[in-house]
Amino acid sequence: MRTHNLGFPRIGAGRELKKAVEGYWKGRVSRHGLEGEAARLRACHWAMQRDAGIDVVPVGDFALYDHMLDLTLMLGAIPPRFSPSGAAASPAGTGQDIDLMFRMARGEAGLSPVAPLEMTKWFDTNYHYLVPELDADTAFAPDASPLVAQLREAQDAGFSPKAVLPGPLTWLWLARSVDGSDRFALLPALCDAYATLLRELTSACPPACPRGYSSGGLMVQLDEPVLALDLPQTVRDLFPAVYTRLRAAVPDATLMVASYFAPCADNLPVALNLPVDVLHLDLVRGRDDLDAALQVRGAGEGTPGLALSLGVVDGRNVWCADIDAGVNLVRRAVDTLGEERVWVAPSCSLLHCPVDLGSERGLDPEVARWLAFARQKCAEVRLVADAARGVVGPATLAALEANREARRLRAASPRIHDPEVAARLAAVTPDMEHRPSPYAERIVAQRAALHLPALPTTTIGSFPQTPDIRAARRALRDGSLTQDAYEAAMRDAIAMMVREQEALGLDVLVHGEPERNDMVEYFGGLLQGFCITSDGWVQSYGTRCVKPPLLYGDVSRPVPMTVAWSAHARSLTSRPMKAMLTGPVTIACWSFVRDDISRETVLRQLALALRDEVTDLESAGLAVVQVDEPALREGLPLRRAAQEAYLDAAVRAFRLATSGVADATQLHTHMCYCDFHDIIDRIAGMDADVISLEASRSRMELLDVFATHGYPNEVGPGVYDIHSPRVPSVDEMEALLLRAAAVLPADRLWVNPDCGLKTREWPETRAALANMVEAARRVRARLDA
Repeated sequence: MRTHNLGFPRIGAGRELKKAVEGYWKGRVSRHGLEGEAARLRACHWAMQRDAGIDVVPVGDFALYDHMLDLTLMLGAIPPRFSPSGAAASPAGTGQDIDLMFRMARGEAGLSPVAPLEMTKWFDTNYHYLVPELDADTAFAPDASPLVAQLREAQDAGFSPKAVLPGPLTWLWLARSVDGSDRFALLPALCDAYATLLRELTSACPPACPRGYSSGGLMVQLDEPVLALDLPQTVRDLFPAVYTRLRAAVPDATLMVASYFAPCADNLPVALNLPVDVLHLDLVRGRDDLDAALQVRGAGEGTPGLALSLGVVDGRNVWCADIDAGVNLVRRAVDTLGEERVWVAPSCSLLHCPVDLGSERGLDPEVARWLAFARQKCAEVRLVADAARGVVGPATLAALEANREARRLRAASPRIHDPEVAARLAAVTPDMEHRPSPYAERIVAQRAALHLPALPTTTIGSFPQTPDIRAARRALRDGSLTQDAYEAAMRDAIAMMVREQEALGLDVLVHGEPERNDMVEYFGGLLQGFCITSDGWVQSYGTRCVKPPLLYGDVSRPVPMTVAWSAHARSLTSRPMKAMLTGPVTIACWSFVRDDISRETVLRQLALALRDEVTDLESAGLAVVQVDEPALREGLPLRRAAQEAYLDAAVRAFRLATSGVADATQLHTHMCYCDFHDIIDRIAGMDADVISLEASRSRMELLDVFATHGYPNEVGPGVYDIHSPRVPSVDEMEALLLRAAAVLPADRLWVNPDCGLKTREWPETRAALANMVEAARRVRARLDA
């Protein structure tokens, strides 16, 4: 019975990869230095996994920016607009062209600016991937040398590796056709490219994963999480031929197909009959798949000799696994298949978890006992396997008892339940989820109060977090700066940001959020029921890392969280000041949330806490309040059967949080990097007065769904991408605004960036916002004419 892992966090326990990559961008780290740090991290992470008890470690899960982008480069599917402009490609066989990779990820400024690839959420997670960009003429030029080099690194260091790649149908499903052509018409050529990659891998790397039930050979994990979706039959029917082609290309390799994030359900018969050696199932989110699979295997159906990999440790949350439950699942599989054909693993890649609980400093000891980060989850996988096999020596028995005790203590802790929160939740009435008047009446009162021009300009909320701001926060944490001195520094930063916005000519200002380390962690640090880690970093995209708070108990708001900062900013200007909050759904989605009560109850607890904040902001004179919900679409269950209940709970939570204000108070929300087509009616049901959204990378295509569905309220489509350092020209933003005005009525359009500006620097921010304000001025003049 083998243990393996589907993927490990890349960034390092101390965000070493982030620092190296950003140092390379700024010229402080050489390419040799960057590649050396990447190799060091890979070796460190493989050792962590092996030492925790993982038999077969993943190789190819590591990426300098994004694993989907790495595969796109290995396939040679590079859009012509990214042809290197003077950048030398890597010599053949020595690794990828990292400058080309970063150009595709971040775009390029200069005389010939290039926009980056579109970015969106990886299924229902907070990880963002770079969307492959295809057209009818896309050709593939496969080159597996970057992955070959990493496999050799692992083998030379004494590890037992497997190659990890997104599967061909998942890669194609997630790609984007830029010319309207059918991207699935490229499937035959894509299969040929994959076959070439697999042959290169297996010929360059000797067998590393011998098996008793087959001939052995290099193990290759092909991730096909599309098997967790409600797939059209036409796509489902493609799997057998695709995998028959890949099997024929590498008959001696050990092929694994991995599905995760939801049940395979009706896709399971297809998966069980694929000509592969191992099928991975997520038994955390799809436990019923095991019974169905064992019935098929017990009846002698499916692919002969197929092994099952059981994902029994949650790869997306941080609570200790129920080891006894995992052992029972594994034993049931062993009873049908035998030990040799059962593998044990986390449910999915551990990319979505922090690296190591042992790195934590000052975490509440009681809560810490309830937790497991990536390194500890690898040990949990080993523990499940050993206990299921009956390897119960003193160390195993002690670990089992420690796990049971931690779960008992958590369930019995008085800190997780608050009777006052329960009573308040029971007292919620239906009218608390509705504004006093409909939008058509509210907007009249709001326009009379705000006196804004057509196409009003604003930002999403955050401004650059300068080294001085971060230094002040560190000094407060280590005690070298008093609370009074810190608050004075933040008030000075707010005053500077207000002056900058006034000078730029923005219409609705923000206080800039200098006091916030993160849009979720900040609130988690102030709400009852949360605790904050010191080093619980998780990758969101590229070098952007977040530290999700741990929501372990009932939620309430002991004191106002943002009112003083927003009120101070309002006192500094005569222009409308917008207050910003993170919404209940996003706080839940971007936290590690307790698993002992329903998600709906968690959302409503958060909504009531935020409702208090919204009404306090209104009382403090803030005429515009933005409650961001960028995770609302992200949290949508992958399977349609569960989506309506989720959407109902999410929309009701947003309305409960926001509906306690008067008509003249304008409520905004913000969403980004997702597809709204299947939830547009529910977005309209949120009844925000204004929604701002990411739209520049897709060239305003997203607005089509708002127009088609007759979205009734106001919309602020982003006119420039904040994830790239390039400064778009006035002409570029003007063209996007005109495109937006051709789709939606101009009197319902706002002008703003795609997202917050926290990660940018001031010179590019000033330049981009100045161009944005000028573009809005030009379009107003054109529309007036």
